[in-house]
Amino acid sequence: MHGQFLIGLAVSLLNIAVHAIIMTPTSSSAYRMSRRARSAHPRVRLVMVMMATVAVLMIAHLIEIGIWALVYTVLEVTPNQSDALYFALVNYTTLGYGDIVPVEYWRLLGPVTAMNGVLLFGWSTAVIFHVLSVVGPINLQDASERNGERDHPAL
Repeated sequence: MHGQFLIGLAVSLLNIAVHAIIMTPTSSSAYRMSRRARSAHPRVRLVMVMMATVAVLMIAHLIEIGIWALVYTVLEVTPNQSDALYFALVNYTTLGYGDIVPVEYWRLLGPVTAMNGVLLFGWSTAVIFHVLSVVGPINLQDASERNGERDHPAL
């Protein structure tokens, strides 16, 4: 049992490192975008920045799910090794279908994977909010000023 927790902790820390490596430039890019010259189409720019941010976050999560799947494959966690990616995805997203059951010795890795996914999805949500709060108000304020409005409309 202790081995499962240690492996789960190690994989979780690796995924946290991956997330940090990807989140740092994502957040700083949003800050740089907010400091650039005023855009002729601030709402379009905001939509593009948000789409890019969410796409990067989805790629980060897919990489992290891939890491779990690789560990599942190496440890032979699933009875059929071709199910490792699916099993990792179902656990990481906390979907929990239960149609694939890990071998008994490794059954605690599923909940550890889910805990890791919940934490990293929460972090991603915070990054999305950060990007929106940094880029959004400035872009919408620019549009309001050009249109002669006093306050920008709420999103």
